[in-house]
Amino acid sequence: MRPNHLNSYFSSLSSLKGVGPKMAQAFAKLLRGDVLLEPRRIDLLLHMPVSVIDRNLRSSLAMTPDGVIVTVKVTIDKHLPPPRNNKRVPYRILAHDETEELTLTYFHAKGGYLERQMPVGEVRYVSGRLERFQGAPQITHPDYVVDEDDFATLPLIEPVYPLTAGVSGKLVHKTLLAAFEGLEPLPEWQDGVLLDREHWPSFLDALHTLHAPMGLDDLAFESPARQRLAYDECLASQLALSLVRSNVKKVAGLARRWDGRLKTALIAALPFTLTGSQQSAIADIEADLGVAERMLRLVQGDVGSGKTMVALIAAADVIESGSQACMMAPTDLLARQHFQSVKGLCETVGIRVAVLTGKDTAATKRTTLAALHNGDIDFLIGTHALFQQSVDFADLGLAIVDEQHRFGVHQRLALSSKGQATDLLVMTATPIPRTLVLTHYGDMDVSLLTEKPAGRKPIDTRTMSVDRLGELVARLDQALAQGAKCYWVCPLVEESEVLEVTAAQERFESLKPVFGHKVELIHGRMTSEEKRTAMDRFKDGDAQILVATTVIEVGVDVPEATIMVIEHAERFGLAQLHQLRGRVGRGDRASSCILLFQGPLGAIAKERLKMMRETEDGFEIAEADLRLRGEGDVLGTKQSGMPGFRLADAEAHKGLMEMARKEARLIVEKDPQLEGSRGKALRDLLYLFERESAIRLLKSG
Repeated sequence: MRPNHLNSYFSSLSSLKGVGPKMAQAFAKLLRGDVLLEPRRIDLLLHMPVSVIDRNLRSSLAMTPDGVIVTVKVTIDKHLPPPRNNKRVPYRILAHDETEELTLTYFHAKGGYLERQMPVGEVRYVSGRLERFQGAPQITHPDYVVDEDDFATLPLIEPVYPLTAGVSGKLVHKTLLAAFEGLEPLPEWQDGVLLDREHWPSFLDALHTLHAPMGLDDLAFESPARQRLAYDECLASQLALSLVRSNVKKVAGLARRWDGRLKTALIAALPFTLTGSQQSAIADIEADLGVAERMLRLVQGDVGSGKTMVALIAAADVIESGSQACMMAPTDLLARQHFQSVKGLCETVGIRVAVLTGKDTAATKRTTLAALHNGDIDFLIGTHALFQQSVDFADLGLAIVDEQHRFGVHQRLALSSKGQATDLLVMTATPIPRTLVLTHYGDMDVSLLTEKPAGRKPIDTRTMSVDRLGELVARLDQALAQGAKCYWVCPLVEESEVLEVTAAQERFESLKPVFGHKVELIHGRMTSEEKRTAMDRFKDGDAQILVATTVIEVGVDVPEATIMVIEHAERFGLAQLHQLRGRVGRGDRASSCILLFQGPLGAIAKERLKMMRETEDGFEIAEADLRLRGEGDVLGTKQSGMPGFRLADAEAHKGLMEMARKEARLIVEKDPQLEGSRGKALRDLLYLFERESAIRLLKSG
């Protein structure tokens, strides 16, 4: 139950004067993304302005430049209503100051209302964008027209908000003023020393500053008010993650014991030596496994840095200690590919491995589940089918999650709860900037894989205009004659009327007459069986070109493939281009990546393609992607802005996220139940930023 003193913050906007049912629906869409959800005061208070309109420019008409917002004092001369029954002609009002005449223009206006608002002969202050039409100044639909008395209260600096249909800026501002009335001041949850050092205002004062700014500086990411609120949000996020973490750690882990026999046998069976960062990640994992606390570790590695090997050795250690391990991949194709890539090694060293996906037949599933329950399977690889209740392990000691589809904290915990003291290892192939690692995995320890296995050659990356397609096909023909294999990636499955993009289907049909049976097609709408057949023909058969959508972005491993063509590369994000390029250069042969683009290119697209030519460092690319696109896309969630965050900005506030992580861990160490006076205030913070699931965790013990 939320404490009563927060009720004023969570009361419905419908309780405010002037917000009727229709307006409440429009606010619900704007603030909560759904007309069916109740819009609350806190939603409006945390809806930040993005800019300001400055009405401070008070000038004579003759001295006002074209196209600026101005506030002028004029005398009303004459009303010129449109001819009756002709709605296309605007209603015009003529006025003047001591230097020039002004026309005020209104379309679809109510004449009676305008006559009452601007009687002839009266003085009015008019504010709006002045434009010159054939040299004469006019303002179309002025923002404000007020008399002398009301001018004293006219907001000369006015915040500009993101809006939706049915909600105007004036309405947001008016409703905000009402929303501030009657709010209870809250106990301070931030450390007093921090507030004094940073000169940060209180929570409510910071909100007042941002919604009634004195200028653009007040809205800047680095302004004290914005920093204060961004830090509040970062702390709420990190505190929730720390509480989850401490709750998991409280459930006793198991100090595992093994002598390393399986690991030694696996390493001996490898055709390559482990890199330094692989060895260091394995050491981190083994240290975690050896203590009586549950492991929560993220292994973050660039494309081709050998995460699967690290995961397999971790599984081998746990299996040798007498428990089972499982690994969850995002798709059926990938789960089976992981299975194929480790099957030979597992059989060599005596690990009993199996695969389970939603596509298995009922009989196969029954057999696998029975063997799992009886302890006859050591290592199970699968998709999210592993979440299902029917999946019952004899003793699950390690859950490995391939984090491509971004499981949240609670799903990660759901998988690890399938055993008594299950350790959790999360892997991600997307190099994620540190800020976002903290945002999404603040509850986890992190190991980085920064090296590529020995013998890998750099990938030669080039850009080419789509106009030179014929030249590319001719060069490809020569490479294929020498036994090369090539991926050709297109952004869509079929021709789209909205995006003029050559679809995979169409590209496949255009290459078929040239290369015949050497071309295969794979896309997301094919059945698993069709995908597997196409993939097998490309991997082991006589197909040498695989035309694909981004279905091959993750985890597909064909060491013989040395050419990657990405069509309409300007439409992909940097992280995605980097992931796709990582499908080649996996063997010891020189590889190339051709980025085909359709000109003219915008500034961001140019910057992306230049970055791809200059570096293969995934972490450098991730930082650039964050800078160019906003963090939503870096994490594959297709929107800008930090996912789940309203005030904090990943780039501008990354220092705050780091501070918040340290502070949150300190708070949980000192007051794990948030029962002290600051702890109770921090509970308010968790409620205000909707991280109350962490409080439910406290209550459930």
